[in-house]
Amino acid sequence: MRGMELVAPRKAAPGDKVAVVSPSFAAPGFAPAVHEQAMTRLAEVTGLVPVEYPTTRRLGATPQDRAADLNAAFADPEVRAVVATIGGEDQITVIPHLDPALVRADPKPFCGTSDNTNLLSWLWTHGVAGFYGGSTQVHLGAGPGVDPVHAASLRAALLTGERLEVTEPGESEDFGVDWLDPAALTDTGVREATEPWTWAGPERSVTGRTWGGCVDVLPWILMAGRFPADPGVLQDGVLLLESSEELVPAREIGWIVRSLGERGLLAAVDAVVVARPPTTSFDVALTSAESAARRAEQRDVVVETVRRYNPDAVVVVGVPFGHTRPQWLLPYGGLLTVDGANRRVWADFA
Repeated sequence: MRGMELVAPRKAAPGDKVAVVSPSFAAPGFAPAVHEQAMTRLAEVTGLVPVEYPTTRRLGATPQDRAADLNAAFADPEVRAVVATIGGEDQITVIPHLDPALVRADPKPFCGTSDNTNLLSWLWTHGVAGFYGGSTQVHLGAGPGVDPVHAASLRAALLTGERLEVTEPGESEDFGVDWLDPAALTDTGVREATEPWTWAGPERSVTGRTWGGCVDVLPWILMAGRFPADPGVLQDGVLLLESSEELVPAREIGWIVRSLGERGLLAAVDAVVVARPPTTSFDVALTSAESAARRAEQRDVVVETVRRYNPDAVVVVGVPFGHTRPQWLLPYGGLLTVDGANRRVWADFA
């Protein structure tokens, strides 16, 4: 297997400290009750001891201050893992202030999704693997409890390093209860039954290192010049793609994926894994049929675009990661097996 060579950070152990950071939006400062419940559940699920930093709850913190907290977390030898509270939209301004020497000297598992695509890709370019997923505010703090698939993959990412089959929970929600409503601590959002995953491309099994993330964010990384010039670094890899609550229209998703093709990234990979996308939000209400039609439209444009640039790639659409709940964490720079013959996906959390 060619492509990037990455270090898999050693796992934490129960009783170790886990840094809880807000590299983008400080959701804990906006909705502290949900955050407090998240910290309790983080300790219960992992046995780790959460440690907050000055900007974890500070709304409007500068990029420099948020970067300082990240640098401190990666530099502290007592901190054995780092997790993000949530994403946002301006983490791109934090990245220039990070010290790569710190993460290379003592690599630690980092978990984040959405805008944290910036940080995960930055770690990846400096040779350190991470995990895509794990917003504490969304997946730990809100609702009646932690979804089993999320708990299992979070423990695997931070503690055990297991190889797990990525399974379909059978239900999904696009968004939860308003965090300022006391019901956010006890209730889920509206969940509906999920559709079977869609498979395309050859019926073969491939295993490769992952890169990718939120399609809203990937163009920013590429435009900022924060990706290697040679697309061959993704050779034999697996591309992860998922879309956010911004509900980017399918045709724009197609344009973004087409740009990845023109950049040579689609031709380099052996597989493309696409998440089940959100189609509704607090401001956008659709019927189940309308939501299904929008998911199908996005699915079709991604499958067709990938086929145009790499007909040999194995493609699976609908996997529960990214902006969905229940959510699987997936390796970022670690190994993912996409088995188009048996229609199964396996994640190696080592």
